[in-house]
Amino acid sequence: MTKKAVWVDEVYQGIVRTSFRLKKRLFKGKSPFQTVEVVETAGHGRLLLIDGMTMVSERDEFVYHEMIAHPALFLHPKPRRVLVIGGGDGGTVREVLKHRSVERCVLVEIDGLVVSASRKYIPQTAGALSDKRARVLIEDGVKFVAETKETFDVVIVDSTEPFGPAKELFGPSFYKNVKRILTEDGIVASQAGSPFYEITTIKNLFKITKPIFPIVEVCLFNNLTYPGGLWAFTFATKGLHPVKDFRPARVKASGLNLRWYNAEIHAGCFALPNFLKKAIGR
Repeated sequence: MTKKAVWVDEVYQGIVRTSFRLKKRLFKGKSPFQTVEVVETAGHGRLLLIDGMTMVSERDEFVYHEMIAHPALFLHPKPRRVLVIGGGDGGTVREVLKHRSVERCVLVEIDGLVVSASRKYIPQTAGALSDKRARVLIEDGVKFVAETKETFDVVIVDSTEPFGPAKELFGPSFYKNVKRILTEDGIVASQAGSPFYEITTIKNLFKITKPIFPIVEVCLFNNLTYPGGLWAFTFATKGLHPVKDFRPARVKASGLNLRWYNAEIHAGCFALPNFLKKAIGR
């Protein structure tokens, strides 16, 4: 008799469900903030889930992490100090540290359970957290940017959707503090959700950041395991334009062995479909 398949489900907004064939449950724990799980799947490797939502899949995490990091790091003339807020799985830090100019990368993650579970079960992303240039702080990112005396060339807001512990990362006071700690050519890239299912989040982030930063754009990419397949970041700068000021030759000269991001994708990811242009008033 054939053994019945077991599946792990993600139900998104009560209207769409994604299922992954389960091989083994590796970890489940509850922090003061959320439920953290790691499972082994048949086709996507290990998955990190937070409150039942897929955060990381070993099969396609490189797409998300390359796209949240490299457009900003290749636009900035010489990024040396980078702040990552959220992203306790370590994948964004891994991509940041591929840039030889980066001297220091500070990760501020509110939930230590995300970091410890990722270190133990998903070294593919979390291995970079042991790099000597990385500093991991288990604390509130909103409080950190409000109080820190440090400055950064690039800030990456690698958060979940705007509820629970991530809610305050989507407010104007947070982004005013981010602008304060950014250097002259500073850039902030922020996870913004699905254009199909979270268009209000994208609109709100655009509306919040537009009065604070001279240049605000939306960047799109495709992802295998997130609902809808299409995902967005907002991209705000103190003056650099992500397309007009981008120098494609820098990507080739870097010699980085990347799996998704390249100079052509950088230029193309800021091209938006009409429905999204209309939503943000373009």
